[in-house]
Amino acid sequence: MNSETSPLFLPDPKALDVTVLVFSGASLMCVASTIDPMRAANRVSGSTLFKWRIVSLDGQPAITTCGLPIAVSASFDASEKADMLLVIGGFGAADIARTTFTANLRRAVHNYRMIGGIEAGSWLLGRAGLLSGRRATTHWEDMEEFTAAFPDTDVRPDRYVIDGPVFTSGGASPTFDLMLHLIRSRFGMSVALDVASVFIYDEAHASSDAQPLVSLGRLDDVHPKLAEAIRLMERHIDAPLTVGAIAKRCGLSARSLEKIFLKAVGEGPGRYYLRLRLKVARRLVTDTRSPLADIAARTGFSSAAAFTRTFRHFEGRPPSAIRAAHR
Repeated sequence: MNSETSPLFLPDPKALDVTVLVFSGASLMCVASTIDPMRAANRVSGSTLFKWRIVSLDGQPAITTCGLPIAVSASFDASEKADMLLVIGGFGAADIARTTFTANLRRAVHNYRMIGGIEAGSWLLGRAGLLSGRRATTHWEDMEEFTAAFPDTDVRPDRYVIDGPVFTSGGASPTFDLMLHLIRSRFGMSVALDVASVFIYDEAHASSDAQPLVSLGRLDDVHPKLAEAIRLMERHIDAPLTVGAIAKRCGLSARSLEKIFLKAVGEGPGRYYLRLRLKVARRLVTDTRSPLADIAARTGFSSAAAFTRTFRHFEGRPPSAIRAAHR
């Protein structure tokens, strides 16, 4: 199935009734990317295209990652009905997925025409069995673990995925794109353009565009070879290429690539590449329980000892200390 066979993504002037379930640990930007397009659609159309209510699991404000609370109107009630349920998850979603919430979510399925998982909300949908046999995505940081956790799900690196009555989104910007797509499909291009204009937002990506490890912005305008080199690096985190090999694939000399990086990024390609691998490693250290030896292998280090030495040099503390501090 795709968005064309999903009834809520077909032209229909009727207002959509939406329940937004926000969990503590969610990104404020993900919450805003979900709700503000609906608010703006009502404003620019001069009518009620969306009716929404924000709830949390226990009726208490959800605390976002930046510390700002999201006011809610009630606790989540699996027996209540609406057109659409949007589940916005974040840090700690894996622990929530092991509670009775997933059973409640399974019971709630029949009360909604569509259910969506925003960022880590896809984990909650997966634990509830709602992604079995379907296409889905999640934030790029969790893609490998997500794929291993749900082997019967066709996990895509796409920005967002719509599969029949279920959709998933990889983060804040993809969620904004998804909401614009919903507005455009249901209420017309004019409304969608007006909503995008409210936020001075240029929708430059298709849903199937891969989520990047590095968001390059307008680096193509700085030097097209810079973007090409960084994309090569992010595709070879576990088996790093030499700077010479990267330069050759980009049609440059190693010296030319060095000059491009120094001018645009402020450091050479070798150091940038190493920091990119360590960024991935740090996320695995803090957000997963993977052994350090596995993390070392997945980020291109010859051994856990070599990884620990390099990590300590850049972070000031060994990975074990960083992990302990985040427990």
